[in-house]
Amino acid sequence: MNRRSLLTRTIGLAAVVGGAWWARETLLWPKPELTFGEGGATPWLPYVRYSLVPTVRVRLGDVEVVALIDSGAQYSVIDRALVAALPSVGRSLFDMPLVAYGVGGGAQVGRGTTLEVELPGLAIRGLRAAILDLGPLASEAGLQTPLILGQDVLGEAVLALDPARRHARLVRRDAFVRPPDLAPATVRRQGGSLVAEVTVEGSTIQAVVDTGASAFLGLSREAATGAGLMDGRAQGSGVSLVLGGAMRAATVEARTVRFADHLYSRVSVGVFDQPPLPNFPGGLVGMEAFKGRRAAMDLGAGTLFVSRPLDLTVG
Repeated sequence: MNRRSLLTRTIGLAAVVGGAWWARETLLWPKPELTFGEGGATPWLPYVRYSLVPTVRVRLGDVEVVALIDSGAQYSVIDRALVAALPSVGRSLFDMPLVAYGVGGGAQVGRGTTLEVELPGLAIRGLRAAILDLGPLASEAGLQTPLILGQDVLGEAVLALDPARRHARLVRRDAFVRPPDLAPATVRRQGGSLVAEVTVEGSTIQAVVDTGASAFLGLSREAATGAGLMDGRAQGSGVSLVLGGAMRAATVEARTVRFADHLYSRVSVGVFDQPPLPNFPGGLVGMEAFKGRRAAMDLGAGTLFVSRPLDLTVG
């Protein structure tokens, strides 16, 4: 297994920028304007990168880039190197002190820019994005996604996911019709995030639904200890892409995990160190949890719909 495939497959173990929780109280971040074409939705967009996380092609003016659709990222983010390479015409920078924290405790200070983003069937205007060093997320050695579309975008539309086909689409909220085989999952809205109730070996944990994470479940060390997972059972390790770099993280196996009304057995759980910040999530549900299922999430309305899995056992 080469380093590139390892990094790509384990991108979500520590939640990527899905772990970036910002000092919301100190920031003024206006909503972007989403304009859909006829039908009120994008076509089904194929994943560009070979990974469980949704990656799609977008245009920034005349430049085509690959973007990660990340329901765990509080705001959209653009890599510093990409900003430097973009034409300055039609692009504005603004000075606003902001601090981004990633899983594992790493922090960056950045500024912002306003972007115009085009997808098939959708124009996103006035998108304010943080300019940060995304490291392996944007590099040739990693996921090669120098743009992250976060909760500021996903709060204005429904994100539909078909992981088996490796396709995603965005739908205008009033144009979305729930397919009959998708049932509501128990979630609540916390800030701009969707928080689901996950049961790990009988212990209930509140976990953010994070499309920027590939692993089934990531837990803070405190949450993993509370669930009895750090009881001396065998541990593995993996490399995870986090804000600005890569981090080695521990993995343990949970005998049972219940999510969205289904029970899974022998689930590999990533364990991360939680930054000392209020309201930082103790758990993250990633795209592995939707394997064999389809889903539609509306962060603005605080709803999640999931189909029945084709195979109830993950292990």
